[in-house]
Amino acid sequence: MRKREGSPDWFDRDIIFPASEFDHAAVMQAQRVMRCEETGLMDHMTRAHIQGFQGLFNLRVTGILDLPTAIQIEKVRQVYA
Repeated sequence: MRKREGSPDWFDRDIIFPASEFDHAAVMQAQRVMRCEETGLMDHMTRAHIQGFQGLFNLRVTGILDLPTAIQIEKVRQVYA
């Protein structure tokens, strides 16, 4: 799949539905930045963290790891890494 412009290196699609090894790695990257347990699974706690993150940054609150959320997570990672 082609990377979308502005997409972080660890995110290569519009929305993550963890099914492949890459999806789990992307979810773990998001979990690491949001400081929640790094399971690689889109569990209830991860979705709650994503919703809070989306609300904090005025993104559409869905609880889904989508491209706009991934881009904002990467911006936060770059500032605090």
